[in-house]
Amino acid sequence: MNVTTNKTDAANATITATISNEEVAANVDKIAKQLAKTTNVPGFRKGKVPLSAVKKQYGDKLVQDAEAESLRDVLSAGLKELGVANEDMIGEPQVTKFDKGEENIEVEVTVAMRPNIDLGDYKKMVPEYKAPKVTAAKVKERIDELAMQQAELVTVDEDRALVEGDTALIDFEGSIDGELFEGGAAEGFALTLGSNQFIPGFEDQVIGMKKGEEKVIKVTFPENYGGEALAGKDAEFKVTVHEIQEKKKPRHDAKLAAKLLPGEEDATMDKVKEQIQTQLENEEKTKLFAEELKPQLLETLVEKIEVALPKFVVEQEMDMALNKKAQSMSQDEIKELQENADKVKELREEGREEAERSVKATFIIDALAKAEGIEVAEQEVMQTIYFEAMQMGQDPAAVYKQYQESGYLPAVQMAMVEDKVLTKLLNGDDK
Repeated sequence: MNVTTNKTDAANATITATISNEEVAANVDKIAKQLAKTTNVPGFRKGKVPLSAVKKQYGDKLVQDAEAESLRDVLSAGLKELGVANEDMIGEPQVTKFDKGEENIEVEVTVAMRPNIDLGDYKKMVPEYKAPKVTAAKVKERIDELAMQQAELVTVDEDRALVEGDTALIDFEGSIDGELFEGGAAEGFALTLGSNQFIPGFEDQVIGMKKGEEKVIKVTFPENYGGEALAGKDAEFKVTVHEIQEKKKPRHDAKLAAKLLPGEEDATMDKVKEQIQTQLENEEKTKLFAEELKPQLLETLVEKIEVALPKFVVEQEMDMALNKKAQSMSQDEIKELQENADKVKELREEGREEAERSVKATFIIDALAKAEGIEVAEQEVMQTIYFEAMQMGQDPAAVYKQYQESGYLPAVQMAMVEDKVLTKLLNGDDK
């Protein structure tokens, strides 16, 4: 067997070989001898089956297995010559040539390797920034919001109209085409105006009403309304206002501090201000990181760090991008592509630059994660998906199963690793 190798760069190599028919025949005999010990052939005792009978029974399958073994020998010899361990390979080797001649088989195998990345002094690539500071006015505004959430409702004695933010105690009765419908009536219902508890248009028409006033409100149920009997229908509600309530703004005192800092001994408004200041500045910092600094840092890393990219990984990324693009196409556009192979090739090629950038970023983040000792365990991925599902009011187990079956978990895990890496680099020495 004649094997030669060519390492095109740190991530790609080609192994070429010439396999003689004699080598394949020798492999056929070797495999046939192994089968002869265990196979059952009518007319022969087990373990006493002649090679000719084994070869006749298994036929072309024996030749295919023998060729596959020769191919494995080629790969093993090529990797040894390249100095590449199996664990350093990415994906499966690609057989790009397997030409069978009268005397030999000409073989070419391409392999992709995990590139060794020189990160250099990557911490110097981290952009400088000033930690956000929040004004006293912003702190007071947030405290006022929290205070109003703790505020008590009091009855309004003055004769005035309802405004947004008020709570109206109302009776209402709904009908469609003069017929009352189920679930469309209530007495003494507390409706906070601006809460969007009711269908669009209802609360807007209650605003301006006064205590003791009765009014017919006309609305249209949304087309996507949960109850099919009501979806898209015009309705009328007879509404009577019995009482107007408003929130009494609490004083900024120790009593309010105790409510805003439950469990805190000697709670004071100064402690509240200090905590709110820290909270708001963390929110601003998170926003700054997400919208500006993380994308900027990743772009700099991709631009300045050299990485040899495994070609087949880039090709896979291009295929995924093309499939994703096809999902948003119309039937006519897809039909046009099906009839024009050159157009498909052109469209696919348009995504090469972005695919290379994406793959490069993935390898860089992976290398940085190792350098910074950052990992994201499967349990952490599960917890994140469960938490987000619960926030959306979805079944966490069902959402996780969907991610699992769709093969999205590695992408979620990688996104979490990326976020942790970039956050740690930006935080540096707690800037």
